[in-house]
Amino acid sequence: MKRFAGWTLASPATLLVLLGLVAPVAATIYTTFGTPGGPFAPYLAFFGSGFRRTVLLRTINVSLAVTAIALFVGFITAYVVSRAPGWLKSILIIAAVFPLLTGVVVRSFAWLIILGKNGILNSTLINLGLITEPFQMLYTQGSVIVAMVYLFVPLMVLTLVGVLEAIPDDLIQASASLGANSWATFTQVILPLAVPGLIVGAVLVFTGSFTSYATPQLLGGEQVMMMGTLMYQQAMVTFDWVSASTIAAIMVVITIAIVMAMNAAARRLNPMTV
Repeated sequence: MKRFAGWTLASPATLLVLLGLVAPVAATIYTTFGTPGGPFAPYLAFFGSGFRRTVLLRTINVSLAVTAIALFVGFITAYVVSRAPGWLKSILIIAAVFPLLTGVVVRSFAWLIILGKNGILNSTLINLGLITEPFQMLYTQGSVIVAMVYLFVPLMVLTLVGVLEAIPDDLIQASASLGANSWATFTQVILPLAVPGLIVGAVLVFTGSFTSYATPQLLGGEQVMMMGTLMYQQAMVTFDWVSASTIAAIMVVITIAIVMAMNAAARRLNPMTV
């Protein structure tokens, strides 16, 4: 009885996940294999289109860039927060996660005001005499990356703060007492122990960036179309549900592949990582 007690207790939640998450995704993917042209016709049509391949590659590149920048910025921020005194740590955590209190659309509109031709940034540069004409910052890949980094860095910070706080100060002091400099301590002690948090944060940021719709739509427009925007157009504009399901299936497969690659990298950096 004890062997099956855990499964019995977990079965309601497992059934809920299967019915509410796995079943709809499986049904979406299943519809792509029932087309008259053959089971793989939608996928051949997708990869046979140069425009759609470009959108896919752009989405992967933007998501990887956002993940890399968020890892760098989030790790530094989380390390500073984890080493701060108790009262200051609370203030810094509140400041780091404060953007999460505002909706994604509102934050994206804020970047429209900042990066517009008559926005805050261009106006400041013109007033300082650094430029004579406003830059075209909106509807570029860079604006999408900047906005999504701002969007997802708080998630990275929240993920890493707990991991870095759990690293005992005795290990860092022992490393220094054995003659290791700051860089050696970071690369051989702190970084390997922080790998689980880095992987979790990277997965959250990549999946969020890869499936994002509102930010690429508002700041990228048609010029920087990404997979989420393309899927929305296929489903809600052209009502081509097979194409939309095909895009969703491709996004699921790529996300799973990236997560598996990150887990493999984590095991190489830290063999104790599960």
